[in-house]
Amino acid sequence: MTIHLERELDKLKKRILSLGTMVEERVRMAVKAIERRDEKLAKSVIESDDEIDKIEVDIEEECLKILALHQPVAIDLRFIIAVIKINSALERIGDLAVNIAERAAFLATQKKLDILFDFTGMAEKAQSMLKKSLDALVNMDCDLAWEVGASDDEVDAMNREMLFQVQDGIREKLDTLECLIHLLLASRHLERIADLATNIAEDVLYMTQGEIVRHRAEHYKPQRVSER
Repeated sequence: MTIHLERELDKLKKRILSLGTMVEERVRMAVKAIERRDEKLAKSVIESDDEIDKIEVDIEEECLKILALHQPVAIDLRFIIAVIKINSALERIGDLAVNIAERAAFLATQKKLDILFDFTGMAEKAQSMLKKSLDALVNMDCDLAWEVGASDDEVDAMNREMLFQVQDGIREKLDTLECLIHLLLASRHLERIADLATNIAEDVLYMTQGEIVRHRAEHYKPQRVSER
């Protein structure tokens, strides 16, 4: 690897990590807006979406420039391919944070529902998965990346429970239908964030090990990478 390529890759890593930190913060703010019924906070998340979109485009252009000018191979090529995919996943998570904020902005204008669903618990699990996937990227930690995928089923189960709660709520209080739908959508957005966090973790595994683990659920059984 030339010194110039090494510098470009180091710069690229810093940019993707910076975007990850920004997206993680937007998700945190959107979740807080739902929990606190904070319309002002929700609107600040919505209005910040253009910034993430611009950074995502800049990172993609930088990746393509490196590919064209340096023609990297082996692990350097895998790194750039993974960054392109992670970059896209982060931009999508940013969009989902906006979607949650839009749900929060509406719910802030409505009477709070008496619903048993643990939205905070689901949000914490999805946010934990996102944080772990980004930490795995920072440290190139394969074991942590495996943990992310192993947690995905828990979030899926929480999303299904939300659906059951909404169905019960509709039968009991039809006048709350619109609020219940917004809560269900917020739950679905969290479930999708967890899916994308899993995708990022899979890209970290590809980056470090050169192995594509997508669609291979058996790999997410509890185990250590060193045992494979």
